[in-house]
Amino acid sequence: MMGDAEDEESGLARIRAAAKAPLESARPRDCGHFEIRIDRNGSWFYRGTPINRMSLVRLFSTVLRRDAAGAYWLVTPAERGRITVEDAPFLAVELERHSAARDQVLIFRTNLGDSVTLDAAHPLRIETEPSNRGPRPYILVRNGLEARIARPVFYELVELAGEERVGQTIRFGVWSKGTFFPLDQATEGG
Repeated sequence: MMGDAEDEESGLARIRAAAKAPLESARPRDCGHFEIRIDRNGSWFYRGTPINRMSLVRLFSTVLRRDAAGAYWLVTPAERGRITVEDAPFLAVELERHSAARDQVLIFRTNLGDSVTLDAAHPLRIETEPSNRGPRPYILVRNGLEARIARPVFYELVELAGEERVGQTIRFGVWSKGTFFPLDQATEGG
């Protein structure tokens, strides 16, 4: 019988090997839940233990998918398994700005080192935090996967914001790649 450490290493090795398998047209085998969780801060856990090898987390993130029902999966050509994501799978931890005003380009870096340019294909979304009614901002990274924008980064974004007329309403937001992204929360009817 395998011990917990051997079992954990075997499970992680199996996922790692499957992620490197060549693409095939066959449907991946459903493995149920992989016992992987991404917490609200973007940290990855396997059976409650932090996955500290960043190269392994990055590898897993390349096969992360979200289905139409909102469930998260690690999907390889050979296997697929559900994982738990507490909020968003990524955290935007840094903001880089090029140019200014309507010509500016805003680029976010995630906790896994991905760069995402705020544009029409990677829009900003602002939710309301249930606990304090404050803003909870996200940027689309890829294929339905979002990064929650860390509070200090959101404050940087707010410092770059200005007012713009959107239809009959004046909105507070930022420009990036020629698109205006409101930072305020629109109210119903305007």
